[in-house]
Amino acid sequence: MLLEIISPEKKIFQGEAKSVVVPAVDGSLGILDNHAPLISTLKKGIVEVSGADKNTFEINGGVVEVMKNKVIILAE
Repeated sequence: MLLEIISPEKKIFQGEAKSVVVPAVDGSLGILDNHAPLISTLKKGIVEVSGADKNTFEINGGVVEVMKNKVIILAE
């Protein structure tokens, strides 16, 4: 799936991911290929991205949207 992490200043990450774990307001949310469409608010925490490499990104909150194997994180 395609993942984009965007902050108000710049695009932080864009690339393919096998799985993404985000700090949703109600707890951690794992996203895999063919995930059902969703929109959720995020709290301060770590976004974990697994793909060719494992990456982590610290965010101060934001919103995640999942649709048609594309994940967009609008991070603060």
